[in-house]
Amino acid sequence: MIDVLVAGGGPAGLATAIHAALAGFEAVVVEPRTSPVDKACGEGIMPGGVAALRALGVGVPGRELRGIRYLDGRRSADAPFRNGTGLGVRRTVLHAALHARARELGVRMVTGKVGGVRQSAGSVTAAGLTARWLVAADGLHSPLRRALGLDLPARSPGRYGLRRHYRCAPWTDLVEVHWSPYGEAYVTPVGDELVGVAVLSRSRRGYDEHLAGFPGLRSALAGPHASTVRGAGPLRQRVRRRVAGRVLFVGDAAGYVDALTGEGIALALATAGAAVRCLAAGRPADYERAWHRLTRRHRVLTGALLSFSGSPRTAGLIVPAAARMPAVFAAAVHTLQ
Repeated sequence: MIDVLVAGGGPAGLATAIHAALAGFEAVVVEPRTSPVDKACGEGIMPGGVAALRALGVGVPGRELRGIRYLDGRRSADAPFRNGTGLGVRRTVLHAALHARARELGVRMVTGKVGGVRQSAGSVTAAGLTARWLVAADGLHSPLRRALGLDLPARSPGRYGLRRHYRCAPWTDLVEVHWSPYGEAYVTPVGDELVGVAVLSRSRRGYDEHLAGFPGLRSALAGPHASTVRGAGPLRQRVRRRVAGRVLFVGDAAGYVDALTGEGIALALATAGAAVRCLAAGRPADYERAWHRLTRRHRVLTGALLSFSGSPRTAGLIVPAAARMPAVFAAAVHTLQ
C-alpha cells in the first residue's frame, strides 16, 4: 500500500512528497498538468522559504532579494531581511526544480485528477489508488476541501490577483510593494532581464486598468511584456479544519488569507513539512495545532494590513506610518521571515 498519496503537484504537493520520501515513505503525486506548471504568483520567496528549499535539497536559480520596500508615489520605506536573503524566481523554474528533486527521490508521478475519496479505518482511496494517508494540495479552490464539506462562507468581498512579466533589467534588489487607495502592485526581480509585476485588488478590472493606478511604476516598466496575464481569486479562503479522517490539507488548500505579505511559498513548504512530521510520528491529529502555530503570525499581520487597505482613507496611512516608524516596519517584516 502507498504510504502518502498527494493530490496536487504544485509546490505544496511536491514539497509534501519530498518530505515524505526523505522520511522513508512511499509517496505518489496525482496531478493533471505537465511540468513545469505556471500560476499567478508574486514569485518572491522569503528567507525562511529559501532555507526550507535548501533543507529539501532543492537548488533554484533566481535573483537575491535583500528586503521589502513600501511606496505610495511620494514616500517609501525599506525593511531589510535579517535572516539571510530572499529569492525572486519564476514560478515555472521553482516548479521544475521541485519536480526534479521529487523524481530524484523516487516519487512516482501519476497524471490524473483526484475526484471522490473513500476512507476506511486504515486507508484512503482516491484516483484509483489506495494509501495510508492522503495529503490534499489541490490549490486555493480545493475540490477535495469542497467535497469534504470543509469550506466556510466568505465574510467580506474577495480580493483578486493578476500577474504579468516585463522584459527589462531590475532596478532594485528589494520586493517593491506599491500602494494605492484601491490595491497594491508587487514588483519582483526574477531574472537579469525579467521583472514580475502582480496587482492585488478588490476591484475586478483588467490588468492595464489596475496598472494605470500606479503611474510611477508604469513608467519604469520600459520593456515589452514577457508573459500573458494570469489571475487568481478570490484569495480569502476560510476552512473549518485541516484534518478530515485520513486526509490532511496543506498549502493554499488548507486555507488562505491574502497574498499581501508574500509568504505563500514559504507557508506551503512549512505546512507540507509539518503534515509529514505528524504522519511520521503517528499523530496526524496534531497537524491541526501545528498548522495554527505555523501560520499564526502570517494570519494576524496580513489580517491587520488588509483591514487598513480596505478603504481609500486608511490605505493612504500605511506607507507614511512605515516611513515614520522604520523600526516597527522592520520588526513586522522580520516576523514574517
